[in-house]
Amino acid sequence: MPTSACPLLIVEDDLALAGYLASALGEQGFNVRQAHDRAQALAELKPQEARELPALVLLDLGLPPQPSTMVEGLALLDELLQLIPHAKIIVLTGQDESAAALEAVRRGAFDFLVKPAALATILQALQRAKLFVREEARLAASGETRLHLTARHGEGPKEAAAAAEEQLLRRVLAETGYNVAETARRLGMAREHVYYYLNKYGIQRPV
Repeated sequence: MPTSACPLLIVEDDLALAGYLASALGEQGFNVRQAHDRAQALAELKPQEARELPALVLLDLGLPPQPSTMVEGLALLDELLQLIPHAKIIVLTGQDESAAALEAVRRGAFDFLVKPAALATILQALQRAKLFVREEARLAASGETRLHLTARHGEGPKEAAAAAEEQLLRRVLAETGYNVAETARRLGMAREHVYYYLNKYGIQRPV
């Protein structure tokens, strides 16, 4: 898969750093877009003609209006994984390394880097993530989907099954562009059942 087939979104509130990364990674062939806060990042996911959704995201956890905490970054991580579940999100942080890494991995981040990270390190992480994007696309083409699931032991298997159920539905919906009929076909169920699960998990088509 060519690099251009994996659009990259950089979410970084340091404008100078964001500009540097965008320029440097653009020279490596990545199709780079930038956002500097949570709202801008979500705006980048709105459907537009001739523009693919990000397959790779480089996400700084310390975002305004609380750049000294991980609150905004982690909230955005959750939203990105719901809206673009196929994307590989690489988290960057200069804060509590251990706590940030644990929480980011728990929530589904693909990788974790400590700031300041060398460009070579970032590029290596992106190339590894791109490989996963490519191989998971091959899985999807053959009718398989790879899920990321973190389950609390005390909640039991029922809750874990529900989380997997929701994630699978979100993945297939994203792959089909929220086409309910095609989603139903791929999942081997009636369209009415897809609508049931959409209502059950409060899933809406991105606008």
